[in-house]
Amino acid sequence: MYAIEVNGLIKRFGEKTVVDTVSMQVAEGEISGFLGPNGSGKTTTIRVMCGLLTPDEGEGRVLGYDIRTQGLSIKREVGYMTQKFSFYEDLSIEENLTFVARLYGLDPVSTAVTDTLEDLGLSSRRKQLAGTLSGGWKQRLALAACIMHKPKLLLLDEPTAGVDPKARREFWDEIHLRASAGLTVLVSTHYMDEAERCHRIHYISYGKLLASGTVAEVIRDAALTTMVLEGGDITKAARLLTGMAGVDQIAPFGLSLHVVGREKAQLLASVKEVAEKTGVNSRHDATSLEDVFIQFMGQSTDNMA
Repeated sequence: MYAIEVNGLIKRFGEKTVVDTVSMQVAEGEISGFLGPNGSGKTTTIRVMCGLLTPDEGEGRVLGYDIRTQGLSIKREVGYMTQKFSFYEDLSIEENLTFVARLYGLDPVSTAVTDTLEDLGLSSRRKQLAGTLSGGWKQRLALAACIMHKPKLLLLDEPTAGVDPKARREFWDEIHLRASAGLTVLVSTHYMDEAERCHRIHYISYGKLLASGTVAEVIRDAALTTMVLEGGDITKAARLLTGMAGVDQIAPFGLSLHVVGREKAQLLASVKEVAEKTGVNSRHDATSLEDVFIQFMGQSTDNMA
């Protein structure tokens, strides 16, 4: 069973096609990552899925509801966490949640608010003004507002931007806990460690969906070769490798140099030649999701240019 199943989604703004023939599926109870550069169409796609925007072309169902004709029903069963903190900063945590509970028509409101405060560990801060919260606590408040009406699907748009690593890890622990109880999650992120915590990922670049699958499947299908160069003059090695056959990416990591390419034989020949000239040592390394991410970005054309 799929919580999200969309086919051929197209969304235009004027003459610009922001979402270009996107088809994807998200299974019930799955944590699905949505990756892509800024301006790639992730937010627009999410808004189409949750009924906030109507696609120009394509079709789909979310939680069994038609995205074209049953948007209101979708909204009632979806929790949508936006990129920016969108609560009243001059109201307390409790007052903000009370407002949200009334919007959803929860009854009794006081019980829904109290239960949500306890569920997300916010009870001790219930009287604190939202505007005085740190990034991590603001994130927790936003998540509380998203789940207080007990949605079947969470749509999270870069939910951990600007949050420290400890708060990010606690947030993801919470998401996995909810998913294990049956909640479906679609989350957009730029953090590769977060993408690796998803059951499946979908990579979109400038409106086009380029890859879907588990992290291992996406890395495998990218068919990249990664070499690490260490010792010797890696600064000179980087300069010499630039523009050589088979070399698509060159990135310094501390005292080492990562070199990535699609054409394995050409890459190995180039690395060997430069290693002999600079005295560096070279070895194979596992291709990372970040390597794949950068490769996809390099192959894509900005649809807004």
